[in-house]
Amino acid sequence: MMVAGIGSRKGVSLEDVLAAIETALEAHGLAMSALSALATAALKKDEEAVAAAGRTLNLPVIIVDDAALRAVSSGTLSNSSLSQESAGTPSVSEASALAVAGKGATLLGPRTVLGPVTCAIAISGDAP
Repeated sequence: MMVAGIGSRKGVSLEDVLAAIETALEAHGLAMSALSALATAALKKDEEAVAAAGRTLNLPVIIVDDAALRAVSSGTLSNSSLSQESAGTPSVSEASALAVAGKGATLLGPRTVLGPVTCAIAISGDAP
């Protein structure tokens, strides 16, 4: 399973979200078709562009609660004071991806920042 975790400022566009996902995947030599799901923090549950990205890509958007984000925060690679303050994790995108990819998941690298959106890619522990 491969998950794209999304973090963003409020009111981002669908184009911003899709561009960040594409940029993050390209950084690891991956295609959009490699993704199993999108993930984001509960505080972003009403962010329409993230939901629209899931519909556009035909992928589920999984909302991760604060406790699950905190549980995987030690595995994040980036550190945003804004993310820590608002979501209780050093990186919303990285922690969201890790939480949804499951036990033993790993990040392919630090989050990609593209304008107002961050995207991190995680793979499940049972992936080859």
